[in-house]
Amino acid sequence: MTSPKILAPAGDKNSFLAAIAAGADAIYCGLKIFSARMEAANFSTEELARLTLLAKAHDVDVYLAVNSAVKESELEKAFKIFCKATRYAPIKSMIFQDPALIRLARQAGFNGECHLSTLANCTGPAGMETARQLGFKKIVLPREYTIDEIKSVARTLADEMQLEVFIHGALCYSISGRCYWSSWFGGKSSLRGRCVQPCRRIYEQKGQKKRHFSCMDFSSDVLVKVLKDIPGVTTWKIEGRKKSPHYVYYTVKAYKLLRDDPKQKKTALSFLDYAMGRPFSHYNLLSQRIMNPLDHKGETGSGLFTGRIVNPNEPYFITREALMPGDLLRIGYEGDTFHDIQRVTRAVPKKGKFYLGKKARRKIKKGTPAYLIDRRDSILTDEIKSLEKELEAVEKISIQSVKKAFIRSSVSEKTGENDQRKLNTVFKKRKPKEQIHYMDLFRGHGKSRDKFAEKATWLSARRYSAGYSKHDWLWIDPLLFPEEEQICRQAIERAVKKGVTRFVVNTPWQISLFDQPERLHIWAGPFCNITNSVTIESLKELGFSGAIVSPELDRETFTTLPLNSPLPLAVVLSGNWPLGISRIVSSEIKIGTPFSSPKGETAWVSKFNDNYYIFPNWKLDLTEKRNELIKAGYTLFIRIHETVPKSVALKKRPGLWNWNLNLV
Repeated sequence: MTSPKILAPAGDKNSFLAAIAAGADAIYCGLKIFSARMEAANFSTEELARLTLLAKAHDVDVYLAVNSAVKESELEKAFKIFCKATRYAPIKSMIFQDPALIRLARQAGFNGECHLSTLANCTGPAGMETARQLGFKKIVLPREYTIDEIKSVARTLADEMQLEVFIHGALCYSISGRCYWSSWFGGKSSLRGRCVQPCRRIYEQKGQKKRHFSCMDFSSDVLVKVLKDIPGVTTWKIEGRKKSPHYVYYTVKAYKLLRDDPKQKKTALSFLDYAMGRPFSHYNLLSQRIMNPLDHKGETGSGLFTGRIVNPNEPYFITREALMPGDLLRIGYEGDTFHDIQRVTRAVPKKGKFYLGKKARRKIKKGTPAYLIDRRDSILTDEIKSLEKELEAVEKISIQSVKKAFIRSSVSEKTGENDQRKLNTVFKKRKPKEQIHYMDLFRGHGKSRDKFAEKATWLSARRYSAGYSKHDWLWIDPLLFPEEEQICRQAIERAVKKGVTRFVVNTPWQISLFDQPERLHIWAGPFCNITNSVTIESLKELGFSGAIVSPELDRETFTTLPLNSPLPLAVVLSGNWPLGISRIVSSEIKIGTPFSSPKGETAWVSKFNDNYYIFPNWKLDLTEKRNELIKAGYTLFIRIHETVPKSVALKKRPGLWNWNLNLV
């Protein structure tokens, strides 16, 4: 059995070179657009082309991460980028969040492997087959998986399919692809690589101020010996495209030792300690010994914690680590107004004082943490310099403009009158000639005030016990991990036998839960994060009858999407939409009790089955835009109804979300 490849992150040139120097088997990186880490420096096509040639000379594969949601207006731009990357850079694989991008990449001439990003939320064994049908070779599993869940997925894997698992790096509070927090609080979408990490901030509940949602890092460290023996797991992934070359170098070296020479585990673990990440835990990896990464007493800012600011009038801190000239320090958290990066100019011994610059005086708070985020020791510096000389010898490449255009497939013909007539037979009859329909979604029992509205319920309500009629629409949860996926499949079978024919799934991969989807009416739900019509083409080919677009879209995308859609489209008109969905919650957070941010935003946590939903105390509400949406071509409007705790007071504030923003 071949050992898994170690896949290293690279957010800039020096990190890329550090990964080669450390002996990584592969490197994943992004371009300056369409990357899930847009806050990293990333690469131009010219830079990537030369670096990829250098990597190839060292027998290191390069994976291009294009794991961002692509809006309708960006399809042509994405296609041209694929054309350039395919022509000029010998890329081994591309990583996609959006299944539509396979079509663009293949038409651009890319013949390498396509990998499905963890942001696509393929969290159960059934979806692996659907992903294979769309052309994916490898699935990147969620960081939240246990070893038992990884094994259960591996057992069902087709022979030609592979799995990639995270072994080290930062943890988000929400499941990947299920976080809208940054987008709700300012229009910067995590699905487009713009997350401002609001989960890392201080929140207050009942007088207790704490970073309740800020996680420690994840590290599998010595447990990789178990992952090594799971068939189908071909890649170990290190998170960290925003991290320093120092982090990349020592983390890769650590896991190479743990993979190839486990007897040196002491040295490997010392490398991990020296890599300057946050404190870490094994998280869910061991089912019998779950470690909640929210139960921490220390700091959770990225980097190595070195001390706290004393005397704001002339700020300094007493360092817990010896500091060297050239070290980089981060003062405070990225969301703090006084956040700053400072370079160490002289050596400071352990327990010595490091004074901040004059501009920090009286602007910084006492107790603000300081972190060591980068260090250029002589070993790493010399290796990077040596590789830079090799890179200089690589001939510079002149990137030519792309003249050919992306051609849509024939399936993309716009929804016509025949489709509309067929659609109307699926819904309740309204007034004569009226083609607009409404659906009210409840969690369990609920009754709509509109007698013509469709009734929908979450299939998982009351833990998958009966609570619906055969005339209802049944919605599948946006998170199904392996054990619950099997329960859900059985519940679907019972519902179909009962006569239910209409379902909404919340990842495209969930269509695999149905034995005969062609005999049913299955719509792609709003958690499928649909942002362009080429994705909808893929959904139609898989057997979907309609699609509910992502509710975090801006006005331009909302109104242009129907122009090329081959399926009827729906939109979430109003309701409680979550900031995020997670498998964990802090032991100090009380369910159903409001908490607030420093800026006065209020939210609460609800638990449904084994997952935790965070809801803001104001609703998504596009009701005033209904006529514009109807004119654009939407035929179904969803109203989501959640039970609001008695202790939570909903605010009356605009719920337009990103409608008036240019979603970035």
